[in-house]
Amino acid sequence: MAPTGWLTVTRGDAPLLVSIPHTGTDIPAALEDRLVSPWLARKDADWWIDRLYDFAAGLGATVVHTAISRTVIDVNRDPSGVSLYPGQATTGLCPVETFDGEPLYRSGQEPDAAEIAARRTAYFEPYHDALAAEIARLRAIHPRVVVYDCHSIRSVIPRLFEGSLPNFNIGTNSGASCDPALTTRIEADVSGGGFDRVTNGRFKGGFITRSLGRPADGVHAVQMELACRGYMADPSGSLGPETWPAPFDPAFAAPMRDRLVSVLKTCLAFALEGARP
Repeated sequence: MAPTGWLTVTRGDAPLLVSIPHTGTDIPAALEDRLVSPWLARKDADWWIDRLYDFAAGLGATVVHTAISRTVIDVNRDPSGVSLYPGQATTGLCPVETFDGEPLYRSGQEPDAAEIAARRTAYFEPYHDALAAEIARLRAIHPRVVVYDCHSIRSVIPRLFEGSLPNFNIGTNSGASCDPALTTRIEADVSGGGFDRVTNGRFKGGFITRSLGRPADGVHAVQMELACRGYMADPSGSLGPETWPAPFDPAFAAPMRDRLVSVLKTCLAFALEGARP
């Protein structure tokens, strides 16, 4: 394990890299003073995803995780500022509003271009450097590697999408970031049993999936966006500190976690098939 205080890389030798970019809740004290509220700044975290996938290292996967809140910087956005979903509501590299459109900063306290550049240097680039280094290390061992990017989001956010999001949202950059055979097998793993799914629907994969997925070079990238209701209590309507986030309940999360174990084992099996003559 190689920690930096906010960035942790847990190394394995299996051909699977698990990225956990949005569970962080750390916010520098100086920045908290500029925010509307610390709770609002943490509202859109991918709650409990690190606990949901805590089995990954036991499979031999390498896990890259940041403790920094996405409000400080979102390491899954295009650093150039280009929208990953043109024409649709989204948040930026250094968000200034929540998914629901609520302002994160007190008036006049939003980060300027120089501050955004500094945060990019301090947090975004080290995270992506770690991903690139681990891919290179694993590719030196294996001819094929799978990058699996872990996410979740509240099931109902009218500003971002209509209705209720499917339980499993598989993103492969419209098929460009991984072999279709892997996508088909993941779809089979998450189908049925009261769960619904979609592939390349509202969420097609963020910057991590789109920038790292290079199937022709042996790197297959998949984003999994989970609707929170599949593994935790996910209240509808207005939220507050007393209702969000709900505590993590392992028993509640078990059915979805079982599907995710199958998914990561499928990713491993697919990657290992690349070693066959």
